[in-house]
Amino acid sequence: MRKNITAITRWIINRLDNFLSWMESKDRSLDIEHKFIDLAPTDQADKAGVYCEAIHFATNNKKVTNIALTGPYGSGKSSIIQSFLKTYRRPSLHISLAAFIPEADSKGGKIGRQEIERSILQQMLYGADANRLPLSRFKRIQSPSMWSFLKSLYITAGVLSLWYTYSIREKIFNENYFKPLELSNVIALAACVFAVVFLWVTLHHFYVASFGLSLKSISLKDVEIKPAYDDQTSILNRHLDEIIYFFQSTKYDLVIVEDLDRFNEPDIFVTLREINSLVNENSGVKRTIRFLYALRDDMFISTDRTKFFEFIVPVIPIINTSNSIDMVLAHGKRLELDKRLDRQFLREVSRYLNDLRLIQNIFNEYSVYVANLETDGEILLNANKLLAILIYKNVYPRDFEQLHRGIGNVAALLNRQDELIQEGENRYRTEIEVLEKKLEIAERQAPADLTELRKIYVMSLLEKMPASTHHVGLDRATWIPLTVLVNHDSFETIIGASRLYALTQNQGQTVSDLSNWQADVAPKKSYLQRKEEIESKTADSKSKILQKIHELRSKIATLRMTKLNELLRQNAESVEDIFKRFDENGELARFLILEGHLDDTYYQYTSLFHSGRLSPNDNKFLIQIRAFVTPEPNFPLDNPKEVIAAMRDEDFRQSYVLNVKIVDVLLNEQKAYSNQASHLIEYISSEFERCEEFLSSYYTSGREKAALLDRLVNSWKELLPTAISSPNNVTHVTQLIAILPVISLENLAKCNETLSTFVSDNLQEILASSPKIAPERLECLNFKIKNLGAIKDHSAIVRQMFEKGLYELTFANIEYIYQDILGQSDIHSLREKNFTTIRALNNKPLTKRIENDINHYLHDILLKLDENSEEDASAILDILRLNINSEENLQSFLERQRNQLATLEGVPETLYEMLFRTKVIEASWENCHTFINAEAFVEDALIGYLDQDDVRAAILQTPLPNGPERQELGEFLISSISLSDDSYRDYMHVIPSKFDIFPEKAELSKLQILVSEQKIELTKENLQSLSNSIELQVLFVASNINMYIDDPDALALDDEFREDLLRANISTSDKQKVVLLMDMKAIVNLPERAALIGPIINSIDEKLPQIDANIAKSIISNSLPVETTISLFNRYHTVLSDDEVREILAILPEPFSDIKIGFNRPRLENTPVNIDFLTWLVSRDIISSWKESTYDFDKKLIVYLNRK
Repeated sequence: MRKNITAITRWIINRLDNFLSWMESKDRSLDIEHKFIDLAPTDQADKAGVYCEAIHFATNNKKVTNIALTGPYGSGKSSIIQSFLKTYRRPSLHISLAAFIPEADSKGGKIGRQEIERSILQQMLYGADANRLPLSRFKRIQSPSMWSFLKSLYITAGVLSLWYTYSIREKIFNENYFKPLELSNVIALAACVFAVVFLWVTLHHFYVASFGLSLKSISLKDVEIKPAYDDQTSILNRHLDEIIYFFQSTKYDLVIVEDLDRFNEPDIFVTLREINSLVNENSGVKRTIRFLYALRDDMFISTDRTKFFEFIVPVIPIINTSNSIDMVLAHGKRLELDKRLDRQFLREVSRYLNDLRLIQNIFNEYSVYVANLETDGEILLNANKLLAILIYKNVYPRDFEQLHRGIGNVAALLNRQDELIQEGENRYRTEIEVLEKKLEIAERQAPADLTELRKIYVMSLLEKMPASTHHVGLDRATWIPLTVLVNHDSFETIIGASRLYALTQNQGQTVSDLSNWQADVAPKKSYLQRKEEIESKTADSKSKILQKIHELRSKIATLRMTKLNELLRQNAESVEDIFKRFDENGELARFLILEGHLDDTYYQYTSLFHSGRLSPNDNKFLIQIRAFVTPEPNFPLDNPKEVIAAMRDEDFRQSYVLNVKIVDVLLNEQKAYSNQASHLIEYISSEFERCEEFLSSYYTSGREKAALLDRLVNSWKELLPTAISSPNNVTHVTQLIAILPVISLENLAKCNETLSTFVSDNLQEILASSPKIAPERLECLNFKIKNLGAIKDHSAIVRQMFEKGLYELTFANIEYIYQDILGQSDIHSLREKNFTTIRALNNKPLTKRIENDINHYLHDILLKLDENSEEDASAILDILRLNINSEENLQSFLERQRNQLATLEGVPETLYEMLFRTKVIEASWENCHTFINAEAFVEDALIGYLDQDDVRAAILQTPLPNGPERQELGEFLISSISLSDDSYRDYMHVIPSKFDIFPEKAELSKLQILVSEQKIELTKENLQSLSNSIELQVLFVASNINMYIDDPDALALDDEFREDLLRANISTSDKQKVVLLMDMKAIVNLPERAALIGPIINSIDEKLPQIDANIAKSIISNSLPVETTISLFNRYHTVLSDDEVREILAILPEPFSDIKIGFNRPRLENTPVNIDFLTWLVSRDIISSWKESTYDFDKKLIVYLNRK
């Protein structure tokens, strides 16, 4: 009794406690409901009532006993059932296999059919009250009811009644015991009656209970008797009577079976259908029993499904991969995570989540994790990573549990990180070695290509030179053997010359014209252009290789800092076997891991943080240094301050301090770690070579590079020389330039000139290592860039250095500036008139740079451009005005130019000579006169200039100027006896005036020109000055014949000179006058003179009186031709006797000699002279007669001679 009272009291207390708890949590219930969501099926899944209407139709249809609710996993079948049960007023039995079936073992063992059927039978029988199934063979513990104390009282009373009745059994069997039937005897009578009733009830109870007994077997020694159904494999069939008894004893008319399809056992459905049929056909069951199955669509093929079930209700999934994002976003909004979660991540990961309960549980756990991990209110954790880890935990729970013990798939991937890093470093180093070999080959190839190009030009040059040439030269003083020409310093000068001297074995020294011979080798490109192309190609190739090497070294330095997902992506094939272990859900694992949402920081999200804790990496670092192993510089540390605190003081004087994270802390908090920082600097200074690997890593991933380098520069003066001598010199210098303060960098450059030189020589590699160096930093080093094109990818630096003029003057640089910086495209003009083209740009930085280094520009650019011959006059004048210290270079430049200066205005007098020697001055009398009157006048220069054919042709187109200039120019010209004869004659021809005397030391040809051009006054003295040449004297007089004839006595010439004068080129009239001055009698004995004078006398119209018979006889017999002889004969025969006539006829040529006494008939040409001749012969009776022939075509004259 006390026990019952205690139970009642405890029940009342529990109800009061629950009521108080409900009252306390009433205020926060809404927040909790908002924060968490239960995973149980909801009864609000069918708001439209479509599914409930269909199921109600099936449950009210007598023909329907098997109903299917079909849909994929997570489609909401359980929630639809719960919504239906809200409106279903009759009893229903709910069987869910998922709650009772044990999980398959880790080896993938399959759950047997008997286990599934046992679970169904257990849920069916144990779902009903044991008191409703008293005859069931499945005995269960029954709890005492509220009236159990009355039952126990009844039993006690019954036992006492039986004991009382047994004790008075002798009296009872005495027939007088119940007599009389009086009131005093009622108690005894009632006790006996109660005892009898109690005994009957007890026996009835045991009788009824005997129906639930089952005889398993009877064993009699070696014989065992068992029931036939004991060996059946189907538990449901074996206990079919229990099932029928269950439905007979209960009021259930609807059995709901869920999750049975998970086990892929269609035979169980067949068994359940059979059971349903048997139950409904049993006469003891007075109602229709219906089974409602929740299962997948693909559990049966379409035809079997419609035959098996009498009614099928399809379920449209609530969630799938296409709309799961909406559910995820809804939960994120519910927890106010919209701003913390990356929407793109949610959109991508939701494609792998198609179970609503799974999503709900993930966000429930998210709330719990966040509440525990962010206890101080600080939001330090990455919400996306936390969500990713919880997704991993829910989808791969076994692997998540194994991860905490360092095993499992994710742990295997994490353990591969160091191996992948090492493989990556080895791979990158191998690539660097290959690239370095290519770089070495490229650097060797450029000289080889240039040598081959030179050989091509030498071979072509030899074809232009004479055979057996063994030496060549620009002049006759310096000779270069052909065997060394390819590698000779003067090679470019030799092949650029337009004229070349050759030394041959047979011919000695010869000169060859080599104008435009390079066009035979390459018509469109000169040697320098092809050379630049080779060098440019080599520079571009080198730049690309260096950039690739820098990229690979940067990758090595950052490899240990590379995120896990990036390493796995780069080595996907090597970890493919691990991903395959995730089986059917492997795609989600790939996404979370390869996208970096699940990585080696997982521990920060899966365990609580305690201040001062060392992470696994931190502990690993300390363990290694205690084992005297120096970890990699980029060894990842999560709590470097705690690691520093755990390190010993001597550790900071050794290589153990060379960790990027540790150095960052030491230099960032130098006050707190002053001693440790000092030890670090001392160690690097003393062991620089051993620190190379660390410095390379720190340059890439360190945060305090500026502090490190600044302290090294200030505390170690040998830093720069040591860095430059290092194999990694480019890397060290690059960091110094990129990181040091500008002032420190300027001071460093001033104190160490090697820095500027090194940067100039290795700028391409430096910029490849650090492309983002500020131009101002390079500017402060005050060096000149060798090749702007090699760093063309760094446009800001190129522009800045160009503006400041910090580049070497080379044609390659000028060409790059012209095209890429100034945006010009006319390269042809740049090559033909470089300075003119540059001046036309009007770019002050470029012009200033050239003018400041004009000598270098002249020598290395203008003179190296073989085509640079079209500079205009203004450009040439500007160059002449600049301070050129090499006259040889300036002269070479001027010699190439085709354009000329119009005047000498603005040209320094010292350069007049060079202008005239190079013909860069227009041919004008004014320019010549200016030069003559200059202090720096050089006669040979002007004479050589005037002696040029083109100059002479141009200047002679204009007459000499009037005034004093004419006299000065004339005097210069007449005294310029070194001119060629042609030039001297032409210039003498234009001089309008005569000069008093001949120039001194004039050679015969020049005197002859002066005489022929009548530029010297005819005087006795001048004539005598020509005494060495009678011919010239004769010419001199002949040229001035009129003066002589006017005053023949002034020169006192004899007949012999006059004879020579007659031979000169003077007019006939002048000759006649000269003849009249001669002594005619002298010619009687001078047949040659007579022959000379005869024609002249013949030309005189009048008959000379001084000619007598002797003179006439001499000139007639010696004159030629015969016509002249006959003419003279006709004129002067009167002074001759007949005999003298016949004497003369006898010496004349035939037919005239045939005119004599005889019978011949000489024939003469029919000319007027001959007619006159025959006429006077007839008159003097020397011949008989004459007549014209009537038979001859030419009508010759026939002479009839005297016969005696």
